[in-house]
This record gives sequence, structure tokens and C-alpha cells, in this order.
Amino acid sequence: MKVDFTPAARLDLIEIGDYLRQEAPWRASSFVKELVAKARNIGRTPYGFQLVERYAHRGVRRRPHRSYVIFYRVEDRQVSIIHILHGARDYEAILFPEMDSN
Repeated sequence: MKVDFTPAARLDLIEIGDYLRQEAPWRASSFVKELVAKARNIGRTPYGFQLVERYAHRGVRRRPHRSYVIFYRVEDRQVSIIHILHGARDYEAILFPEMDSN
């Protein structure tokens, strides 16, 4: 199945790379490539990872990779990578902020 990265997910990858270049410059590029590879690999088994309970009605799933989480949805004939975030972040406020403003 085709895997597409949303603009938000692409920005996440840039921010992760920028952060890692400050903390571990020797690892930044290879780690971002790992995240991209893990995200693309979701296309092989798109239903193989668990739904995010709070967003199950929207079909949001998550695939962990080390300290990061790849959030995605299966839509028609493609996987849409929504965000890639560090597991310690408040992902609920980031995924669908319009829902949290109620």
C-alpha cells in the first residue's frame, strides 16, 4: 500500500533532525532515515498496529520506534502518516487540537 506523509509529518521529521543535530549530530541523519523507513514499512501491514483508543473513531493508529511514535491512518488505498512525535510529548493536543478546545 502507498504511504504518504502529511505536511505536518514532514515538518516533524525536520524538527526531529534539527533537535538530534544539537544533541547527537553523528546520529541525526541516520535516525531520521530509520523513522522514514519504519513509516514506509507500515504500507506492508497497515492494520498491524494498534488504534489510538481516543481517536479510534478516526482510524488513527500508532507504530512505535524507539522513543518516537508514528501516527497514521489507513485511507482508501494509502497510508497517511499524520505525525511523528516523541513518546513523551502530549500527542493528544497535537493530533487533533480542534477536538481538545471543547
